[in-house]
Formats: sequence, C-alpha cells, structure tokens
Amino acid sequence: MAPVLVVLGSIILYWNFAYGLERTEYAKLIALYAGLFLLFFQLIKHLKHNIKLLTYLAFGFRAVFILAIPNLSQDFYRFIWDGRMILEGFNPYLFTVESFIGQGELPVAQALELREGMGTLNASHFTNYPPINQLCFIIAGIFAGKSILGSAVVLRLLIIVADFGTLHFGIRLLKKLKIPVYNIFWYILNPFIIIELTGNLHFEGVMIFFLIWSLYLLFIGKWRWSAVVLALSISVKLIPLIFLPLFFQWFMKPSVIANGEKQSSLNPKITSTKSTLNDVLRRLWRLILFYAILIGTTALLFLPFYSREFIHNYSETVGLWFQNFEFNASIYYIARAIGYSFRGYNEIAVIGKVIPIVVIVVTLILTFFRRNKTMAELITAMLLVLSIYYFTATTVHPWYIATLLILSVFTKYKFPLVWSFVIILSYLAYLNLNKADKSENLWVIAIEYVVVYTVFLFEHFKRKPVEN
Repeated sequence: MAPVLVVLGSIILYWNFAYGLERTEYAKLIALYAGLFLLFFQLIKHLKHNIKLLTYLAFGFRAVFILAIPNLSQDFYRFIWDGRMILEGFNPYLFTVESFIGQGELPVAQALELREGMGTLNASHFTNYPPINQLCFIIAGIFAGKSILGSAVVLRLLIIVADFGTLHFGIRLLKKLKIPVYNIFWYILNPFIIIELTGNLHFEGVMIFFLIWSLYLLFIGKWRWSAVVLALSISVKLIPLIFLPLFFQWFMKPSVIANGEKQSSLNPKITSTKSTLNDVLRRLWRLILFYAILIGTTALLFLPFYSREFIHNYSETVGLWFQNFEFNASIYYIARAIGYSFRGYNEIAVIGKVIPIVVIVVTLILTFFRRNKTMAELITAMLLVLSIYYFTATTVHPWYIATLLILSVFTKYKFPLVWSFVIILSYLAYLNLNKADKSENLWVIAIEYVVVYTVFLFEHFKRKPVEN
C-alpha cells in the first residue's frame, strides 16, 4: 500500500474515531481501531528510516483530535472541576463533588455539566490526582474557565507538548543505548497512545515524559537532576514509586576508578581495602542523596495542599484501587473465583490486601537478585515489575498500558505492543450493560489476557530477550 494512501486512510479513520464514534458502537470501535493499527504498521514498515516524516505524521494525527470531546472516558470532567476548584480557592483534596452539588452549591462554572459528565462514582470520591497533574488542570482553568471544550483543548495541548518531550529524550536515550531510533515510534505513532492520551486526555503521557527525561539524565550522570525530574513524574501519577528500589544496583555498581586514589606501594593491600570501602560508602551516600532529593522534591510539591484531612482523604482514595474497584483484571479474577468457591463473598477485601505484598516481594527480588546495572537492564527490570503489578491488579484501565509500552521501546520485549492492540477488548467488557446481568464479559477479558500472556511467556522463557 502506498504511503500516501496509508496517511490519508489514517486521517480518515482518526477523524471518524474522534467525531463520529459513540462508546457503545462496539463493532465500529473495533473496526476503526483494527484499521488504524494495520495502517500504523504499514507506516513503520515503509518509513521507519524517515524520522522527520514519522514525527510530522505522529503530531499531525494528534491534531485531528484538537476539537474533540473524549468519547471513551469521562475522567477529564473531573480534571476540569479540580482545576477550577483551586482557582476558586478550594483545596480539591478536601471536598468531593457531591459535597457541593448535594447541598445545591455550585462552586465553579458549569458545575452541573461537569458533575453530570464525570458520573456518580467519580463525583462521590475525593480526587487522587497529584500536584503537577493539578497544575495542568489549573492551566486549563486559567485559559478556559467557562468552556468545557476550551478546557479539553488546553489539556490536550499540554499532553501533546509532553509527547514532544518524550520523543526528544526517547531518541537521545535510544542513541546512547545504540538501539534503532525508529523504536520510539512504536510508542509515539501508536494509535493506542494517540487515542488514549491525546484523544481521551489521560495524563500518563506527561508522567512518561518526565520518566524518560529522568532516565536520560541518570544515564549521562546528572543523577541529582534525575531525582528532581523523577519527582515531577511521581507528582503527575504515583506509579513511578514502584520503581524506586530498582535504582539500588545502578548507584551501587563499582566506579571505574575507586575514589580516584592511587594505591600505596608500601602497603597496597591495606590501601586497596580502604579505597574499596570508601568507594562503597560513597556510592551508598549517593544513593541515599538521590532518594532524599526525590522524596524532598515530591513532598514540597504536595506541601501547598497538606493538612490532616488531606492525608486521610488521599490515602483512602488510593486504597480504593486495591480494595473496591474491579475492571479488566486477570490473575485477580482467577483468585476471586477460587475464593468464591469456598468463601463466597467480598473477595476483593482479602485479595486486595495481598496484592501489594506480592508486588513488593517481586520488586525486592528483582532489585537484589537480578542484574540491573546497565540502563537497558534497569529499564527491563522496571518493565517486569510494572507488568507483575498489572497482571495481579484488581483494576487495569486501558491507558495504564502506556507506561509498559514506552519502557518496552528500550528493551527486546514486544508484548506491551501486542497488549496495546488487544487492550481495546476491555471496552467490550460491558456488552452485558443493557441486560439484567451487568457484570463484565469474562470471555472477552480472557481472550485479551490469553494473547498477552502467551506473547509474554514466549518472549521471557523462549527468546531470552537480550539487554543492551
């Protein structure tokens, strides 16, 4: 297929996705998505060495969505609400939307429209979006304080700018690692990324920008700035917190020259031992300082919102993801079914407490018992830890996979790319929505995860991915 036809076909399909699709039009949803992926692979195949043209296309496709209202997610209504709340002088972490609407109070412009858009579930909980994310919402409120569409446009432009940053630092890191530069377009040009981040306004894209920038800074030796930028990433989405133990081996690996001192010819053994001990202590101090800068920067960013109520509300809201919400899970659903067979009720309350422990144990195993001393090894470890987390999680929304996808760009793993395609099936999980049984369609979810696990296990145990 000629590249010109592929580009034109992509624009037409993206336009239909942005302006002509309802979430409940399942056949159309699948057809458009599959078509976009087919054209996406054709573009990479024919143009992978034309980096400039692929860049123009990636951001040209994003431009199609500029004036679109997200059609697969309602979260952006809460983003707009939070930003306008802060501009009105309220701390968004201390109030639910319902606490105002239920009393007939309208604290922000278009309050009723925003409440209706976000839905009852979102409106009844406290916000869980960290401070840098809130800053983006504030910017939308400043430039479009009385227009939902205008706010969506501002939020979208921020996400697109972040994608430019991810492209820039992603290419630089790929070059440093001697990995083909076109790998970055498995992320930047991917229809999943364009639709879920640019289209549906999920801020994983901004978090990913800071994450990749941080890894690049770490690789070139600017570890103090890397800590600051990683704190910014955490302050958009908390998920990078899971990576923190993995930095241990990076900082503790031996230096090329142990503290720059020469051995004494009089007693080389003693001097060598002292030099080695000093070098270990220096590396340990550097690791501690890295964590201190990161934690301190994160704390400073949260400080304007701090109060006792904030701590309680925020921890309670984050806890909901482990012990209340269920969506598109895999191993958890199997464990839940087993639990139902002999206990019969409220399995998430039990399993939800076990999942964090499992993830922590796996993370510590990969931290201390797997080699993570090169950047490629470190990124691969991040990919594996995050994969285990999502494999065991009670809730896996489609846009969560974006972080796996960007990490895979720097490794030999391709299962996140496959997952970015089959993840569209999660939108079919509620085919029973208009029936008496409104539970998820587990057969649809099973198809998704059979494909993902098959590719993952094949890559991990058969192909033995090589790390650069």
